[in-house]
Amino acid sequence: MEKYDVKFKKKFGQNFLKDSAIVKRIVSVSGVDSKSLVIEVGPGGAILTKELASHAKQVLAYEIDTDLSVELENKLQGYDNVDIVFQDFLDSDLILDISNYSYKNLYFVSNVPYYITTPILLKLIKSKIPFDNIVMMVQKEVGDRFSTGPGSREYGSITVLLNYFYEVKKEFFVSRKQFVPVPNVDSVVVSFHERKEKYPLKDFDFFETIVRDSFQYKRKNIKNNLKKYDLKIVESVLEKFGYDLTVRAENLDVEVFVELSNALWK
Repeated sequence: MEKYDVKFKKKFGQNFLKDSAIVKRIVSVSGVDSKSLVIEVGPGGAILTKELASHAKQVLAYEIDTDLSVELENKLQGYDNVDIVFQDFLDSDLILDISNYSYKNLYFVSNVPYYITTPILLKLIKSKIPFDNIVMMVQKEVGDRFSTGPGSREYGSITVLLNYFYEVKKEFFVSRKQFVPVPNVDSVVVSFHERKEKYPLKDFDFFETIVRDSFQYKRKNIKNNLKKYDLKIVESVLEKFGYDLTVRAENLDVEVFVELSNALWK
């Protein structure tokens, strides 16, 4: 079991893994190899970073907490293929940063701070960077939301957005007891493989807006949530898929939202 000589900061969502068997399984699931550049966010105490570095050509890790510099330096002695950038990942110029490296395959593998899970995924999507695989440890309830399908309680706007771009798969469960300090929730490792074929989309930003507006009020139907748009167009699209304006967003799959977005886009 890994031990850490740090003061954990709740504001940064710091809960460090302590079981090396779990990080080995994460890296195995990711498919990282010796020709890979791996992006990691929140290396913390470097337990995952070290395992990644032992398989990858290079690891580029972003850490917001500069107080961890000594711990990371100590834990990463001898790992000359790891670069730590002390910066908020959400403020980084990721395209510029990775342009400094030579690699064949690109991966994102991270036990991300839970409070920025969705912003990180949206940043990766909007970067349009072709990752070979994205593997993240997330809060179990969030993992359920990412990987569910239409008709479930967990299905929401982020589910639709992610499933447009990725095949989302829950890989394995991780108990809260595997972290220090122990968080209030269990976790799950989720993988995101970019879809080779996507529905044609006129404008992603507008698609995102339509999806979020459709789920704006969870218990209201599409007619109420999209009333500021041309409801005749909305109705015609829904009828094409066998629905009417009384349907709720939680019952519509990705293709319907793509059709709505394209039809309403001007």
